[in-house]
Amino acid sequence: MQLKLVEDIGMINLDQVLCLFNASIEKIDGDHVIRIPNEEIENQNLEWGEIYRIALVRQGEEFELGVQKEPDAVPSYPQPPVEMGEIRYVEIESLGKQGDGIARSERGYVIIVPGSKVGEQVKIEIVGVKSNFAIASVVEDVLE
Repeated sequence: MQLKLVEDIGMINLDQVLCLFNASIEKIDGDHVIRIPNEEIENQNLEWGEIYRIALVRQGEEFELGVQKEPDAVPSYPQPPVEMGEIRYVEIESLGKQGDGIARSERGYVIIVPGSKVGEQVKIEIVGVKSNFAIASVVEDVLE
């Protein structure tokens, strides 16, 4: 998924989009109304009386949905203990199913280090971060 800033409203997480449909704005009794098709309500388990965030995009305009980030928001789930580009020293503890070296950091977080061997102590750079594992490349062998 590519990320792009949606100006003035921050970012939107594609996984949070409940429905996407085309509609026109109607004026009914002095109010401006956008009708949500019945199939969207039924298929997406939308609830009457609930409040939903709505974004409007002109027809024919391209847009991309990305990840919404609130500046002071604290996530309710633990964040990975490593960051992209971080350099650290690790010891390779085991090999993964595909023969890649496995090191562990705080809270048992897995770091996959391709091309390394069990027992090696290596200086690594984190090149990929996921919620439950990271991938690193060897910067230098420290001790075998």
